[in-house]
Amino acid sequence: MLTTTRQRYHFPNLSQAVQLCFVISALEFAVRWLVGRPLRLNEAFCSISCGILFEAFRVVISGTVIIEYEWLYQYRLLDWPWDALYTWLTAFLLVDFSYYWIHRAYHEVNILWALHQVHHGSEDYIFTTDFRVSIFQRAVTLNLYTPLALVGIPFPALLVHLSLNNIYQFWLHNTFVGKLRPLEWVIATPSFHRVHHGANNWCLDKNHSSVLVLWDHLFGTYEPEREDTEIVYGLTQQPQTHNALYHQFFYFGEVFRKARSMSTWTDSLKAVFYGPGWTPGSPRLGDPAKFPDVTAPRTKYDPQIPRWQLLYVGSHLVVTALLQQHLLTLFSTASWVTVMVFLVFITCSVGLVTAMMDGWWWAGPAEAVRCIVFLLYARSLFVTHVPALDAALTLFFSLCAFFWTSHSLAHGYAAAKTQKIQ
Repeated sequence: MLTTTRQRYHFPNLSQAVQLCFVISALEFAVRWLVGRPLRLNEAFCSISCGILFEAFRVVISGTVIIEYEWLYQYRLLDWPWDALYTWLTAFLLVDFSYYWIHRAYHEVNILWALHQVHHGSEDYIFTTDFRVSIFQRAVTLNLYTPLALVGIPFPALLVHLSLNNIYQFWLHNTFVGKLRPLEWVIATPSFHRVHHGANNWCLDKNHSSVLVLWDHLFGTYEPEREDTEIVYGLTQQPQTHNALYHQFFYFGEVFRKARSMSTWTDSLKAVFYGPGWTPGSPRLGDPAKFPDVTAPRTKYDPQIPRWQLLYVGSHLVVTALLQQHLLTLFSTASWVTVMVFLVFITCSVGLVTAMMDGWWWAGPAEAVRCIVFLLYARSLFVTHVPALDAALTLFFSLCAFFWTSHSLAHGYAAAKTQKIQ
């Protein structure tokens, strides 16, 4: 059933848009460096890693939701002509309106915030911040849009508008563009969205709209950017790591611990389904007076690792991104076993190379194992089916496996020798 579905649908191809976003992000780094305001590579690499994971899981998850949407679409109340302009305008308004409430729910329901907090985890507000998305958020979001099937919105129209929606939001993540009156009275702008990403008390749960800011004005969540107050970006309680996998999962543990700490089942359920700031006896979204008072300047998490190691992380993220793009091209024809092998390898790659940016001792030995596993797979099966590229990848991973095996053995011997002398 899933195979038939994924062959029947051609999902919007965002590859060129993603590539353009990477080019713009690189230009931002170059401009910042030229003007003497360089950006942190470790923060950007973490964001890019989250984007690689999201793109790798995106098509797989979208394919599973189609069945549910198509089933509901059979019971639609209205039929919209496919080629009518008003159909697409109506779809745009309904998707944008739904986005506001879905986005707001991600901020006001703790278990949904466990998914969405990934996007708010960057302490630098730059273009790559847009890449930070939970691998689970796509499935939940598409399911929350399924009521549009009953209205008669075809699933391809939903995907097109969601894709355009995502592309539009990329340019909002920057500090170069100031206020754009009168545009910001109508549509979302970087100034509008900067407030949304702030950890300051006055920024929390504000400015949820995607394109039309009308919804925030109507429902009381609009907040303009303040010229006299510096915005602190990131989470109110910022996790001290650049590991992309940790950012994907850590808050689920926080939700579980909070629910478990409650004295009644009712409060445990509220800990899951009320706002992230809720505590017993407070309103549904919590008491703002008890929220952490986050103000600038706040020290950013920035562990220093050798520059060669940072370049190593960047090179493997490029390779992982290429494998992720290759996965999208073979998705409609490859077996599910092949798809899962790619997904597992991409996930492990992102987790291991970003762990290096935190300086974990086990990252080197684990990286040696990862490279060896790739070589064992590539020995019997083609990876990209492009001989020159497969040969280059084999050579690249062979050198990396040799280096990290030697590096790990040398450091292990040195540590053991030091311990023996002591």
